[in-house]
Order: sequence, then C-alpha cells, then structure tokens
Amino acid sequence: MPRYVIDEAALRRNLTVLKGVADRTGARILLAQKAFSCAATYPLCAQYLAGTTASSLFEARHGHDNFGGETHVFAPAFVPEEMEELLGLVDHIVFNSPRQVALYGERARARGVSAGLRVNPEVSVATTPAYDPCRPSSRLGTRRADLDAQLSTFSSPLSTLSGLHFHCLCEQGVAELQKVLAGFEEKFGDLLPQMEWVNFGGGHHITRADYDVDGLVALLNDFRRRHPHLTVYLEPGEAVALNAGTLEARVLEIQPRGADGIANAILDTSAACHMPDVLEMPYTPRVRVESGEWRMESGERSPDSGQAVNSQFSTLNSQLFTYRFGGPTCLAGDEIGVYAFARPLHAGDTVVFEDMAIYSMVKNNTFNGVNLPDIALRHEDGTVETLRAFGYADFAARLG
Repeated sequence: MPRYVIDEAALRRNLTVLKGVADRTGARILLAQKAFSCAATYPLCAQYLAGTTASSLFEARHGHDNFGGETHVFAPAFVPEEMEELLGLVDHIVFNSPRQVALYGERARARGVSAGLRVNPEVSVATTPAYDPCRPSSRLGTRRADLDAQLSTFSSPLSTLSGLHFHCLCEQGVAELQKVLAGFEEKFGDLLPQMEWVNFGGGHHITRADYDVDGLVALLNDFRRRHPHLTVYLEPGEAVALNAGTLEARVLEIQPRGADGIANAILDTSAACHMPDVLEMPYTPRVRVESGEWRMESGERSPDSGQAVNSQFSTLNSQLFTYRFGGPTCLAGDEIGVYAFARPLHAGDTVVFEDMAIYSMVKNNTFNGVNLPDIALRHEDGTVETLRAFGYADFAARLG
C-alpha cells in the first residue's frame, strides 16, 4: 500500500471504441505516452492502435522498443546531440518552428523519417489556461503570421514537410474539435494540397460515456472526403486509459474536526507525490472507501479542495461524516479533496481513488522521501499481478 491498479478489461473496452473509430474512418489512432506509459499493457494496446507518440528521446525509445507500430515524436525544441539517435527510432518527427525544420528537415528526410510542422490555429477551447496550447504567447505551434514571416528567413523549409500537426483540446468533444478544425483550415488550408498527412493531436475524450463518437466519425469522414489524399492521425492519451485504473490507499489517522466542522483524514498516498494533477489541474477525484464487508461511495466531486462537497451534502451535513483527505508529506497544501460519507472512517480503511491510470504513474515523484505506489495489473480473469514495487533504492538512485 498504496498501489496503482490498472484494469485490463476497462482498458480493452476503451481500445475497442478507439479501433471502431479507426475502422469507420481510416484514421490512424496513436497512444500519447505522456498520459499512460505502462509497457506491460502495450501488447494489448498494439492490437488496437497504430503506434505511439512521444515528447522526448526516452519516450520515443519506450514506444519504439515496447509497443512497435508507428513511432511519432514532437517537442517544442529538439536537443542537437539527441537527433541522430531519435531519427533512428521514429517514423514521424513534428517540429515546432520553421527554424527547427530548416535545421533538421533534410536530415530527417535522408533517414526516411516523415517530417511535420506543429501549427497554432489560435482557437482557444481548453478551459484551463495551463492546458491551453492556443493561449496568448503560447510556445506550442507556429502561428500563420509567424510562419509567413519566417519563410523568407529560412531556405524553403516547407519543401521538406510531409504533414501538419495541431493540438488544441483538453478532455473535450466533437463541438470543440469542429471549432479548432475550422480555424486550422482557414489559416493553413492552402498548405494541405502539398501534404501527405494531418495530425489532429490529442485531448479527444473519445471513450467518455457521453462522447459523440458518431459525430467524430462524421467529422473525420467529411474531412477525408474534402482531402482524400491525406492520412489523418489522432493521438489521444487519456481516452486510451480513461477510467481504467485506480489508486488504492489506506487511512493512517483521523484528526478531530476543525473549526469548519471537517475532520482531516491522513492517508498513505499524496496528491503532491502520487497524483500531481489533483493540485495542478486542479480537480478532486472520485473516491470510494472499503472497510470489511461494506463499501461507501462519496458524492459528486467537490468543486475545489476545502469547499463544501456539494449542495446535497450541505443540506444533510448533520447526517454525514465529512473528511478532508490529505497526504503524509510536510506540504500544507497536500490535500486531495473533501468527501462526505454515511458512515465514519477509521484508521486502516482502504480508500480507492478512481480514474488514476492517467497522468499519475507518468508524473509521480518521491518528494519528502515518500515511496512510490506499487503498479499492479488486474487481468481480465480477475487475478491481480504486481508489475513493479519500489523501495529506498529507487528513491536514492535518482538523487546522486
């Protein structure tokens, strides 16, 4: 304890949805490893997806060596000393600026690697500024005005390009994609006849229960009818492992109620260490508590850590037991959220956080010397296999 548990059956359900989109549209769907990178599940994922995307040399090598299929890479800027190794691993490389294309485009083509340029359609649809690649002064993607201005500076960088890439979404649906695509075609549509492919990026919440899959299929098929020579790529990360994993933790201590009437429950898991998006996004994860023969579900997610859980709980406060879940670190703000239950919690109870396969294992850390959770895989037959356990050596080795 604690441990991440990946659910193989849920993962396959997501993959089946994604393959259905690919089969109905001809689009090629890739796993964005920045969200989920568990190599033990790659053989399963490779049955449904065309390959992986990466944001660094190490991610590219991880996808190339463990997943197979196509390997794509994008970075805001590439390290010159890594380029030779990188070009030996990838099929597609997406540059962030005309200067990067001028530096490396011919070299990529000589190695048989398809080169692309990430563009910025300047259509902001993401609701959290930190996750909005089109926000003012964004460093991600080339705006059309900047592209036109730099073409006279660098020697015909577009001649080495085979594709264009845009990424503007964050946990969003078809309506937002339609807006972005309209902006992309308005600003960069004149370049499409000379391209071989277009990458629609990630942030597509395709496997969410209320996602309009048929609408996405119609949008992709309409785009391909207008541009039949183009291969279309999508690179979701969250959608691959959405709701396909949990983080199991344990209650260590229950403190007396504070002035706000909420008791602090100290857990052996940490928002800061084990689920950083809880603090960075921020959001409050869904949770359930298991104790002996019974199980308690929390209510809806609270809008913010430290606020009332929801209106229903506010009216039933006298009948419920309310707790602020916090981690074992010395960070005062290491708080996961406020939850209310119909029964009291006790030290030793198991707390299960939902939807923890994504942006958790790939972002966790050992601040304060807090150990990393085990990584386990629940197979479709119900058996649970521990894939990795961590200890002091893992903590010490990375500190020099």
